[in-house]
Amino acid sequence: MTTPSPRPTPLLTYAAGLGLVLSAIQLAPKPALAAPLAAAPIEAGTPGSPTPPSTPRTTKAWAATAELYGFMPIRMTGTTTVRGFSADTDLWLGETIPLIQMVGSGRASLEYGRIGVLVDASYTQLGDQGSKTSADGMFTGNAQVTAIQGVYDLALHYRFGDPETAVAHAGAYSVIPYAGVRLLHSELGVKAQLRDNSGSGWQWQGEGNLNRTWTEALVGTQASVFLTPRLRAFARGDIGGFGLGGAEDLSGNAQVGLGYAVGNSTQVNLSWRYAGIRFNNGGSPANGFNTEQNGIEAGLKFFF
Repeated sequence: MTTPSPRPTPLLTYAAGLGLVLSAIQLAPKPALAAPLAAAPIEAGTPGSPTPPSTPRTTKAWAATAELYGFMPIRMTGTTTVRGFSADTDLWLGETIPLIQMVGSGRASLEYGRIGVLVDASYTQLGDQGSKTSADGMFTGNAQVTAIQGVYDLALHYRFGDPETAVAHAGAYSVIPYAGVRLLHSELGVKAQLRDNSGSGWQWQGEGNLNRTWTEALVGTQASVFLTPRLRAFARGDIGGFGLGGAEDLSGNAQVGLGYAVGNSTQVNLSWRYAGIRFNNGGSPANGFNTEQNGIEAGLKFFF
């Protein structure tokens, strides 16, 4: 007689099923658990992560600028005096352009903190300029003037306000006074034909040259303010000489304009500028010259 197998109780059946489930859980691959947000903070400045609004903008210890510019005088007037007689020139832009033989100009600055150094160099060489001559009102005639003019500034500066940048918030400003030296070099040649105004019929033909290099004390200020994040207004003025290099020794610049940022480190500048130089050695016979130019300056400025 066969003994029937005992039927499993519900409790045993539940225990066996629970064991199978636990075994499956232990054998299954465990998914990576997400770390709490507090355990993995996003580092400020990481690509793709926003910078917290409270993070202050850092200022570089070193900063530099470089500008290539061209000065186009709408009108240029001057007087060149060699061996006591003078030749006057009065040229408009259309008359000056054909006379240009060589020209170059640029500015740069290097700053650490708020203290820095700046340089400004320009060189111009003009061919024969038609002129009229006079010497103390006694002689008149015609002349040809050739001119080479170099102006080189080197100065120390101190900045008030914000660092110089191509882009900034509206209202950002800087005021930068500077002081240093200006080196000037002039080579002027005059070929003249003179005649006596008294009616004697006397005429004279000759030529003379003035070649001089001298230095001047220089002081000036440049300032700018941003009207919008990319548009700024700027101004510059300087004066040099103060009569230290001769009986008459004075030079100066005055400039006002606008600059617009193209990109984040380049700016296009357009301004109106006046530039003047006066020099006379006070000797007998006298040698010297004066020139005044006013016109448009266009520049491309880079920020580093």
